[in-house]
Amino acid sequence: MTDREGDRDHPFSEGEGFDDPYEEFDLDPPELGVDPSKVDPVDSRVVTDTLDEHNIDQAEVDADELLDVGLNYMQINRYEQATDAFERAARFAEDDRVEQEAWVNKGVAHAELEEYDEAIGAHREALRIDDSSEHAATAETNLAYALWEFGETAQALEHAERAVEIDERFAEGWFNRAFFLSERGLAEEALHCIDNAVRLGMRNAQVLEEKARILEELGEYDEAEEIADEANEMRERAEQRLVEERQEMQGQGGQPGAMGESDIERVDRVREGEGDDEWRLE
Repeated sequence: MTDREGDRDHPFSEGEGFDDPYEEFDLDPPELGVDPSKVDPVDSRVVTDTLDEHNIDQAEVDADELLDVGLNYMQINRYEQATDAFERAARFAEDDRVEQEAWVNKGVAHAELEEYDEAIGAHREALRIDDSSEHAATAETNLAYALWEFGETAQALEHAERAVEIDERFAEGWFNRAFFLSERGLAEEALHCIDNAVRLGMRNAQVLEEKARILEELGEYDEAEEIADEANEMRERAEQRLVEERQEMQGQGGQPGAMGESDIERVDRVREGEGDDEWRLE
């Protein structure tokens, strides 16, 4: 003991002490008494999710509005925020169809982030709710895409086939099936599928380019060239529309000048086949 410590002659309060055994205390609300064995230590949302369950009355949450929030995030490429919105929509949805729709869109958002494992899980969850509903075909074809990107090509084709079995008028399903069949060297079957997609109204540059590629595989070079030319014309028209839209905006009060980065990105997307017929979320 130092001299400084020896000078402390004032008494400490003894108090009444603790009961034996004593009831522990802390500053955390009781709803955060989570079993750590059931919580992923890297899950940064566990506190927020737990508070949601205890502090928000489910009857006060409009799952449809949360879906709209997620879709709005998707439109401005805020995919991480979109996944959170869709997940909460699914959690608070009382209607199975709304919950399924939220899971499907969550899977699409994860795919945009190239998080294909999470996308697969979301689409499987959607199909677990109902594998024959109005949203099931969309879930199946998006699941097929995520599986393909994840390297599960055989499963991808199975789910693409399942999509058109559920809804024979689902154009996107026929297009995906055509792509997967073509990649496996089954060009004749692929051509039949892509013709179905075109007949059902899915006629854009991306689809026509895929058809031209399939025709080349079948040795139909003249028809393939004709289809490819049509696809190029579609792209040029789409690019021209974007330029005209930009000029019209400038004429309504915008400052003249070069196209902004967002405008250039939109033109690039059109050139790459993404802007002709953007993927429609459920």
